[in-house]
Amino acid sequence: MNSLFFYGTLRHVPLLSVVLGRDAEALDVVDAVLVDHEVFAVKNEVFPMIAAGGNGAKGILVFGLSDLDVERLRFYEGGFDYDLEPVQVQANGKTHDTRVFFPEPGLWERDGTWSLAGWVEAQGNWSVFGAIEEMSYFGSRSREVVDAMLPMIEARATAKVNARVNNLAHSPGGLDARDVTDVSMTRPYANYFTLEEYDLTFRRYDGRESEMVRRAVFVATDAVIVLPYDPVRDRVLLIEQFRPGPYARGDEKPWQLEPIAGRIDRNESALITAHREAREEAGLELSALEDVAHCYASPGCSTEYYNIYVGIADLPDGVVGVSGLEEEAEDIRSFLFRFEDLMDMVDRGQIVNAPLVLAALWLARHRNRLQEQVRGAT
Repeated sequence: MNSLFFYGTLRHVPLLSVVLGRDAEALDVVDAVLVDHEVFAVKNEVFPMIAAGGNGAKGILVFGLSDLDVERLRFYEGGFDYDLEPVQVQANGKTHDTRVFFPEPGLWERDGTWSLAGWVEAQGNWSVFGAIEEMSYFGSRSREVVDAMLPMIEARATAKVNARVNNLAHSPGGLDARDVTDVSMTRPYANYFTLEEYDLTFRRYDGRESEMVRRAVFVATDAVIVLPYDPVRDRVLLIEQFRPGPYARGDEKPWQLEPIAGRIDRNESALITAHREAREEAGLELSALEDVAHCYASPGCSTEYYNIYVGIADLPDGVVGVSGLEEEAEDIRSFLFRFEDLMDMVDRGQIVNAPLVLAALWLARHRNRLQEQVRGAT
């Protein structure tokens, strides 16, 4: 059996339990200190690093770890470029020979102190959800392949956290997630997006359990959608770009006219994403965001969830152009339309992007208020 010293995120028992694939509460755990070392935050990362020097690194010493436990831990920590090294720690008034995950020398830049409590509050939930998917690939995918998937794994984990907060959905039937039982899940496809298959039963409205059913779900991320509107000039900015969905359907017009849109990245708020995407896709600075809707795109088969806004912006003639991130192979052209022309396209069925139709109809209802607010401010 093995013992390991943990000084960082794996001191969080729910995360350690996921990584080990078993109940970490049953482990033999004691508080410990690695003398002459200190724990630091890592610049631009959410996890800490340990380095020689200082007044001692506090952590936990875990006894009774199997070789499989260690391999699972190596797989998880390998994604953050750490490896095991032998050390001696102080615990219960004794010196213990053990091992600890050290970062590769020179890999990370220190960024002040690191707090476990602060990390749990800010990143603990999505980190646990991310580890659940990450560890599901243990034994079937290489660490290098999983490393390449991490940004989307973490974005999907952030979506799971978002699903548990600020949920205003009205459900008059009174049923909730606790009425779904006997759930088993497989993941036949996982890359940039994933496909999950669920076998489950659910409570019927007559109180009986349904028969076992299988449902396939396309697992995406939460997304932000922004329709930029200039209430002074009374016009909007739309973007056009190639979209593989319409192309795969056989649409002869896979270049789609749509609002600004983008996924919510790891531990990022919808509001921050909205401003970031406006800059990336159209070079715009938004002065305000108006809530339009927060809704699922296609709840019968997809987890994708939209946070839709109208963004107040200055839209002079010269604002249009071609934008997008080169590293994401984006080639995005922007266009200006008068409000009347936008609504005419909606009426003629020329707008085939559902969030844009929704945002345009919302704008038609609230346009006068937005224009009055600008006149009042001037």
